[in-house]
Amino acid sequence: MYIVWDWNGTLLDDAALCVKVMNGLLEKRGLPLLGSLAHYRELFTFPVKEYYRRAGLDLERESFSALALEYIAPYNRAALECGLCPGAKEALAWLQKQGARQLIASASQEDALRAQVQRQGISEYFEAILGVKDSYGSGKEGVALAYLKSQGADLGQVWFLGDTVHDWEVAKSLGCRCVLVAQGHQSISVLKGTGAPVLPDLFTLPGFLGERTGSEECP
Repeated sequence: MYIVWDWNGTLLDDAALCVKVMNGLLEKRGLPLLGSLAHYRELFTFPVKEYYRRAGLDLERESFSALALEYIAPYNRAALECGLCPGAKEALAWLQKQGARQLIASASQEDALRAQVQRQGISEYFEAILGVKDSYGSGKEGVALAYLKSQGADLGQVWFLGDTVHDWEVAKSLGCRCVLVAQGHQSISVLKGTGAPVLPDLFTLPGFLGERTGSEECP
């Protein structure tokens, strides 16, 4: 069984950092700040360009590409100090024990992504760490599909694990299974709107997947 992990907000506990960095951009421009983490989770969306609009940035006056670069520089510096989401190490270890093939597919820049994963000391769990080549939060669907096809994976037996509606959209477009975790960048109410299974945290993931594989061992 293949497990395709999202990184930001699913494994890396960076939602509060994202609020802080965006608030820095807003404060610099004299704009209202985002407020609580709960409010951010209702506001955040893909594509990232739409999130910037929702946050209050004027994309008619400033280019999205320039704003994205302004955002990503402080984010990448601080992300190395973030921890993992609660239950992440336990879930990774359980899946490894079951023989699952795990990889990360992220809309993050690949070089920064690899540095963040290495900093957490969990690289050993993944057979591939797949990011994108720019800073603009573009899709990860292509990199995930290319890798899975190269491995001859049965897409219907692949599980995508994420924390946003976008993760569900990617899984659905590829014909893969999906489970979402409501401790990252979008609220449980937003996630439940997809109709996908939504877990409160990663501690509950082994029980969820164990029930659906029919045994403790992953096929």
